[in-house]
Amino acid sequence: MPRDPVLAQIHIAKKELRLDDETYRAVLTRVTGKSSSKDLGGPQRKKVLAELKRLGFKPKSKFSKRPASSKPYVRKVFGLWGELKRAGIWRDPDPQSLRNFVKKMTGCDDPEWLEYHQASQVIEALKKMKERANG
Repeated sequence: MPRDPVLAQIHIAKKELRLDDETYRAVLTRVTGKSSSKDLGGPQRKKVLAELKRLGFKPKSKFSKRPASSKPYVRKVFGLWGELKRAGIWRDPDPQSLRNFVKKMTGCDDPEWLEYHQASQVIEALKKMKERANG
């Protein structure tokens, strides 16, 4: 059976919020009417996760756990992306949006895996975005 990332986040949230079993089951029951996460469907799991976020859970992005790249050209990609986000040019702050951009340009799934020539293409495209916006 494939792992459900939403269910995994629910259990991470339970641990990080330090909910005892009784409190956790009370949240599940209040939100979904069910007392076990294994009985929840996809939409119900999302509702529970939204409630846990309301209670203070802050999921960590995949990039926040990752140490800085050892490749200077990959750090440049992330640096330019950060500048575009701060300037309001890149509107989607989700790291997945950068991965999608890199995938569309190079066919590579993650900026960390870029070769120098691929990263150069991405860097130049990000620079052009910045130039166009600053006009």
